[in-house]
Amino acid sequence: MKLTRFAFVLLGLVWGSNFIYMKWASVLITPTQIAFLRVLFGFLPLACAAWRARAINRRQVRHLPHFFVMAAVATAFYYVSIVKGTALLPSGIAGVLGGSIALFTALFSVLFLRSEKLNWLMALGVTCGFAGIALIARPWEGASSPIDPVGVSWMVAGASVFGLSYVYVRRFLSPHQLPPLALVTWQMGIALILLALATDFTGIGRLFTDWRAATGVIVGLGIFGTGIAFLIYYFLLQELGAVAASSSTYITPVVALLIGQACGERIGILEGIAIVVILGSVAILQIGRQRAAIVQPSAAPQPAIRSTSSPN
Repeated sequence: MKLTRFAFVLLGLVWGSNFIYMKWASVLITPTQIAFLRVLFGFLPLACAAWRARAINRRQVRHLPHFFVMAAVATAFYYVSIVKGTALLPSGIAGVLGGSIALFTALFSVLFLRSEKLNWLMALGVTCGFAGIALIARPWEGASSPIDPVGVSWMVAGASVFGLSYVYVRRFLSPHQLPPLALVTWQMGIALILLALATDFTGIGRLFTDWRAATGVIVGLGIFGTGIAFLIYYFLLQELGAVAASSSTYITPVVALLIGQACGERIGILEGIAIVVILGSVAILQIGRQRAAIVQPSAAPQPAIRSTSSPN
């Protein structure tokens, strides 16, 4: 039990620290380069674990079109978009916006999955969440807003695409009951190829002029923040179940905020209110989904394959 609690807290800390690593690296190299390095060093421990567990087999090749979609959308695009967003925002705010994946997951699940029903708590959570995002973006202030709306747009785009990928997994991959480790290893491996083809590697060596940024991307963001984080998450899935394991995402934005504050980031009163609203909305949404699962146990949501998860 102590090991489970330690893993639970560790996962929240690892995911929460990802945003400051992206922030440091974005000063030196491009978002696509950061995403490539993240996937490269995240794929290595996953591939080793999949090989040892014999999770990969030839029969899974028939699912390559679905793996390709997940790799392109839920990995390559998602990782590039959150780096672009984090580069333009305080890392703490980026961490909170990254937690909005749950809002989009609930919205798209209700829209596209017949088994998902929206109760009043879920509706309240989604509404409050989008209100919080609007408070952070403040589009009515235009150029005078202290928060870059383009950065918010990139974070929201990444979160919405990842939320939609949850629905895709439910409809096209979950019925095949593939081992989660196999799915994410295929997803990361194909994403690595796609990013390698799409990345201009000119100037990537600048990352190594700053040991802090280089260590953050390779060790913090790649090996721990992606590869090992997935392995910890699957351990928690087995020990605690999907609902309890996913609750570790509540720690993520708090950790991102604390790290950002420690690094000198300052957040205004309105942003602080928006952060509280978004965090509260995710909690309300989670309670609503738990109640819906009790009322309709046969329609309870299955665990989605997470990247950050921010995902982060």
